[in-house]
Amino acid sequence: MADPEVVVSSCSSHEEENRGAFKQHTPSTEELLLEDRMRRKLKFFFMNPCEKFWARGRKPWKLAIQILKIAMVTIQLVLFGLSNQMVVAFKEENTIAFKHLFLKGYMDRVDDTYAVYTQNDVYDQIIFAVNQYLQLPNISVGNHAYENKGTKQSAMAICQHFYKRGNICPGNDTFDIDPEIEMECFFIEPGEPYPIGTLEENKLNLTLDFHRLLTLELQFKLQKNTHYMMIFDTFVILTCLSSLVLCVRSVIRGLRLQQEFISFFLLHYKKDVSASDQMEFVNGWYIMIIISDILTIIGSILKMEIQAKSLTSYDVCSIFLGTSTMLVWLGVIRYLGFFEKYNLLILTLQAALPNVIRFCCCAAMIYLGYCFCGWIVLGPYHDKFRSLNRVSECLFSLINGDDMFATFAKMQQKSYLVWLFSRMYLYSFISLFIYMILSLFIALITDTYETVKHYQQNGFPETELRKFIAECKDLPNSGKYRLDDDPQESLFCCKK
Repeated sequence: MADPEVVVSSCSSHEEENRGAFKQHTPSTEELLLEDRMRRKLKFFFMNPCEKFWARGRKPWKLAIQILKIAMVTIQLVLFGLSNQMVVAFKEENTIAFKHLFLKGYMDRVDDTYAVYTQNDVYDQIIFAVNQYLQLPNISVGNHAYENKGTKQSAMAICQHFYKRGNICPGNDTFDIDPEIEMECFFIEPGEPYPIGTLEENKLNLTLDFHRLLTLELQFKLQKNTHYMMIFDTFVILTCLSSLVLCVRSVIRGLRLQQEFISFFLLHYKKDVSASDQMEFVNGWYIMIIISDILTIIGSILKMEIQAKSLTSYDVCSIFLGTSTMLVWLGVIRYLGFFEKYNLLILTLQAALPNVIRFCCCAAMIYLGYCFCGWIVLGPYHDKFRSLNRVSECLFSLINGDDMFATFAKMQQKSYLVWLFSRMYLYSFISLFIYMILSLFIALITDTYETVKHYQQNGFPETELRKFIAECKDLPNSGKYRLDDDPQESLFCCKK
């Protein structure tokens, strides 16, 4: 019986010299079929959503979910921002009101400072604040109420933090202090009769040991009524969960295909796949989307808890929602990268990133040296160098040409030697970073841009992976990428 005829598609048809780049012997028909199958699988994996739709007729659900998620997350952030803006305004207005209510003799000032300087003033201020708290429903113009804890109202806590033992003798400059800190609190219920009394009466029986005292706190909680809708946040969480499942599934499939290709390449070509080719299977955009989805889900849950008045962590929720929205919009660049004219920025960033990181590490050593030097030498004489954080902010502003004259002018001339040193320090830093390091940094990006632009015109250097895939000439709409068990439609269709 004659052997059946085996037809090898165009995906495997190539010149002998091209095949010789991978193998040193003539491949068998079975090996050609395996290569053909692997090339198609790899080529399909690296297709964009539109090409995958043409190749297998599957709807780009993942792309649709990302577009929907961008709209929903942005709307959620705007709504939360408006709500947060009202909360900030409410806090600022009530903070001013509380200062007038609970600080005796408080007056609005430009510098907004308030202090007491004698022990009697401290006792007098505490008694005044307690009296005001107990009379709050009768004297406050605002609609404030005591926070309820079950059937009881929250009490005011007067807590003092002090050293466990302390004995200070200023006359002979001696002190004996046990650094262990203790806290003592007592509570005043809103239902107690008022007034507490005057300073002389001191019905609180409050005694402060000022030699050991560190801080004294008066803590109380008030509440106001608000209503929110949480249905939209639930839809955002469900959308992000769908996106998260799809992206995790795609990353796992990419890692599986990576291991399959490594084994195939080692078996058929007796060669290891390079690290750069292996990283081609790890889609960094999907990793970013996964991080964004996790942050959005956590932020949405915190937002719902805030709306339900279980939490008040506005700052934490803002960080999660703000970071996730930023990553969502950065993810849009991935889809613009499918078009050659919009892809230049992405390619330049990808190509320049390793050199930029190495360059920044070297520049950071010089920058940190100037930070430490400026802090220790100029700190006592210049407001902008009082702490390492302020030194770093000042030097970074100087690099960008901001506030140069003010930095020079505010240097106190109490010490001529330090003043002279400050001039040498600032002139050398500005000259080094603006005229040399910053210029080299820009040149590094510009050189990468020109290189990428040249590659776009004359072709990019091909790796072994890309050369292997390029031998498959089948077009996405050729019908050769369809699988027998492929459903016509699937929620998890866009895989990569």
